Amino acid sequence: MVKAYAALSAKEALKPFKYKAEALKENEVRIKVQSCGICHSDISAIDNSWGKSNYPLVAGHEVIGEIIELGSETTQHKHGDTVGLGWHSGYCNNCSHCKVGDHNFCSKTKKTVFSQYGGFAEEVVAEETSVIPIPKKLNHKDAGPLLCGGITVFTPIVEFAINKNHKVGIIGIGGLGHLAIQFYKALGCHVTAFTHSSDKNMLLKTLGADDVISSNDISILKNINTKFDLLISTVNVNLNWDLYLNALEPRGRLHFVGAVLEPIKSSVFNLMAGRRSISGSPVGSPKNIKKMLDFCVEHNIKPIVEHFKFNEINDAIKKLRNNDIRFRAVLSW
Repeated sequence: MVKAYAALSAKEALKPFKYKAEALKENEVRIKVQSCGICHSDISAIDNSWGKSNYPLVAGHEVIGEIIELGSETTQHKHGDTVGLGWHSGYCNNCSHCKVGDHNFCSKTKKTVFSQYGGFAEEVVAEETSVIPIPKKLNHKDAGPLLCGGITVFTPIVEFAINKNHKVGIIGIGGLGHLAIQFYKALGCHVTAFTHSSDKNMLLKTLGADDVISSNDISILKNINTKFDLLISTVNVNLNWDLYLNALEPRGRLHFVGAVLEPIKSSVFNLMAGRRSISGSPVGSPKNIKKMLDFCVEHNIKPIVEHFKFNEINDAIKKLRNNDIRFRAVLSW
């Protein structure tokens, strides 16, 4: 029996839970979980915020662990490899997207949380295509948040060919935002952090922010001098998006990686005036996760984490709900 921590109903504290391990399919691997980050998406799953949850639900999709069993037709990994598992646990591997390495666009993706029991457990199973080798030079104990939070803010770099000539603003500095600052500064971009927490200012400068702007002060937002090529929103609440659109250069982009549940409101004239655009993206493909991890090694980028034992999982979730984690919670056995 596999030990885990499960939500038995929406918005409840997690309970110890056991389930029977199923036999591996030929293209799957079994991973002994060493650590797992806690993401806001895990909270959304536990609370059924997206209406997709079934209970008992074992969340957790920022897994670092060791391969302890291989399916009969696996070729990409070997027993004992240290690997990671993020939001997706499998793909069809046959569609046009999968064939060119854009697995995250596959219409038949399997979700580590919603399609199976996830990483808040002693072990987790996934198709080998979704399992990512972890570079030896990364601190494995802290690497879990890169597999969701990290790739989520790294993906726009690849998708929009961001380079040192771009001015980038990061809206919301938490688990995603603090990594975004490091990524875009490493590229050589001018980076501005928008945060409502003034006590973070010195730390954000240390991480690489050139400027820190209060997202609570409307007068400041209305008079921003810097014009941005890219603004990335990591928040899950609605803001006055027209203020941010007005801070974009012509052809600038307001890009959402935070899951705002309400409709996004903006003036069409603000888009038309400078041929600006609004877009969004989740996580990323296995090939880009590997690219991101190599980038982290090259530039010594790492999450700032707080560590908890798995038996402290409800304490960690409570701190996350209260926005008291700086900047990512990581569980370990």
